[in-house]
Amino acid sequence: MTHPASATLIRNMQAIVGKSFVLTSHTKIAPYSKGFRFGSGEAMAVARPGTLLEIWQLLKACVEADVAVIMQAANTGLTGGSTPDGNDYDRPIIIINTMRISEIHLINDAKQIIGLPGSTLFGLEETLKPYGREPHSVIGSSCIGASIIGGVCNNSGGALVQRGPAYTELSLYAQINADGTLQLVNHLGIQLGNTPEEILTNLQHKHYRQADIEHPDKLASDNVYHERVREVDADTPARFNNDGRRLHESSGCAGKLAVFAVRLDTYPIQKQQVFYVGTNDAQVLATMRREILTQFKSLPVSGEYLHRDCYAVTKKYGKDTFWVINTFGSKFIPTLFSMKRTVDRIASNFRFLPAKLSEVLMQWFSYLLPSHLPGRMEAYHQQYQHHWIVEMSGEGIEEARAYLKQFFETHQGDYFECTQEEGDKAILHRFVAGGAIGRYHALHKESLGAMMTVDVALRRNEAKWFEELPKEIDDLIAAKFYYGHLFCHVMHQNYVLKKGVDAKALKQKILTSFDARGAEYPAEHNVGHEYVAKEPLRKFYRVLDPTNSFNPGIGKTSKLKNWVER
Repeated sequence: MTHPASATLIRNMQAIVGKSFVLTSHTKIAPYSKGFRFGSGEAMAVARPGTLLEIWQLLKACVEADVAVIMQAANTGLTGGSTPDGNDYDRPIIIINTMRISEIHLINDAKQIIGLPGSTLFGLEETLKPYGREPHSVIGSSCIGASIIGGVCNNSGGALVQRGPAYTELSLYAQINADGTLQLVNHLGIQLGNTPEEILTNLQHKHYRQADIEHPDKLASDNVYHERVREVDADTPARFNNDGRRLHESSGCAGKLAVFAVRLDTYPIQKQQVFYVGTNDAQVLATMRREILTQFKSLPVSGEYLHRDCYAVTKKYGKDTFWVINTFGSKFIPTLFSMKRTVDRIASNFRFLPAKLSEVLMQWFSYLLPSHLPGRMEAYHQQYQHHWIVEMSGEGIEEARAYLKQFFETHQGDYFECTQEEGDKAILHRFVAGGAIGRYHALHKESLGAMMTVDVALRRNEAKWFEELPKEIDDLIAAKFYYGHLFCHVMHQNYVLKKGVDAKALKQKILTSFDARGAEYPAEHNVGHEYVAKEPLRKFYRVLDPTNSFNPGIGKTSKLKNWVER
C-alpha cells in the first residue's frame, strides 16, 4: 500500500464493484494470491467484479494508477501463473478474479458457445447436455473446476483425442498498446455496438440477434488435430504450449490479455464405451497406441493413463472429491472450493492450526466413506502396474472389441469392457488424481521435500514413453506419480522429493533430458512461473503486452518489468 496511487485506486475500485468486492486484508487476499499447487506472492488488492463492464472500468483504473494486473478465474495454480510469484515486483499487483461472471451463451443451435470469464467446463457440460452436445474438454484433466477462458488462454489440451488443445480465433479482449493506452478488441464475430460500454453491456445481457452473429473464416477449435495425432512417425509432439501454430490473440495468451469472452465449437454426444486395460509392460501400451491410431477407422474418444502408484495415492487422497462429484455432481465443486478457502482463511488466524486445515478435515472425512472403486478395477490395481482407460464411440466400439480380444491373445496383460458405472468411475478416478497428489504432499509436508510437476509432450514417434530415471536422480525422489493422455503422448509427471533436495536443480536435469529427446514442455498448462518461455512464446507475449502490464513475469523466474529482451 506504499504505492503513491494505492489509496486512490482502492477507493476507485470500491466505487466500481462495491466495497465488499474489493479485498485488501492479507487473510482475505491469501486464497487468491496463493495457487492451488504453485505460486504465492503479495497483491495490493483483489477485485471481484460482477459484470464485464466492471472489469473494463477496473482495468482503466489500474492503467491510470500504473499498477500491474493479473486476470484470474478458477486459480488452479498448476504452474503458478494465476497468482503473483514472490514479492519483488517493480509495481503493485491487482488481482481481478472473474468467477462471479459465469454466464454461457448458446449460439447457432448450440453448435457454438460464448463463454464469459468465470464460466467453467463443469457449467458448460451441464448447459450443453439437454442439447445432446458436449464441450471441447470434459472435466479439467489435471485439476477440478477449470474455467473455459483459462483453458483457451493456457493452451490446455484436455483429454479428448480428436480435438487437440483448446483453441479459438474468435474472442473479445482488452490489451494495452505500446503507448500505454487500453484498447478493447472485438473479434468475437458478433455485432455488439461501437463503444466498449455498449459492446460489453450488450454481450453480457445477450442484447444481440441471430442476424448480428457473423460467420467469419476463423477457427473456433483446432480443426486438424485429428490428423496430427495419427502421425505416429513424426519426430515432433502432437501438441504443446510453445507451438506457434496455435498461438493467436487470446489462445495461448496466458493472461497477457484481459479476455472477456471466447467463442468455441461444441460437439454431438455419441454413445460411448470404456475399456479398461492393464499390463506390466509399458511397451504393450506403446504397441497398442501405434496400432489403434494407424489402423482404426474411428479415433478413440480418450485414452487416459494411470500408473499403479498414482492409482493408489488417488484412491486414498482423492476419495472425498470423487465422492462429492459422484454424489452431488460437478456443479457442487465451486461451492466446495469456496468452503475450503473460507476454512483455510479462518485457520490462518490461529497459529496452532495447520496451514491447510481444509485438506486435513476433508481427508478425515474421507476415512468415513465406504469403498468407492469397482472390484474389477481394484483387482487390476493389484495385478498390473500400468492402467489405460480407453474410451471409444460409434463404430469404434466394435473396432475396439475385436481388436482387444485378438491383441491380448498374444500380448502380456488383459482388459475388461466396463459397465456404465465402472466406466464413469474409472474416468472420474483418473480426473481427481491431480488434486489427490497435492493433498498427499500437503499432509506430509513436514517429512518430505518439494513437489515438482513436469507437464511434457513427447515426440509422436517416441518409443520409450514411460520414464526411467537414472539412479542418481531417482535416489533423490521420495515418490513419483505418473498420469496423462497417452494417445497424444502428453504426460503429467509428479515428483515428491526427499527432504533437503534442491528442486530447481533437479528439475533442470530432468528438463535437459527432455531436450535431448526432442520433447516439449510445458505441454498444456502454460509456462507460469515454473518454466522459461521459449522464443515463439516470448515474441507472442511481446506483441500482446508490450508494456508488461498484464501478468508480469510469467514465463521467467524474474518478476521485474523488463523480464524479456525487447
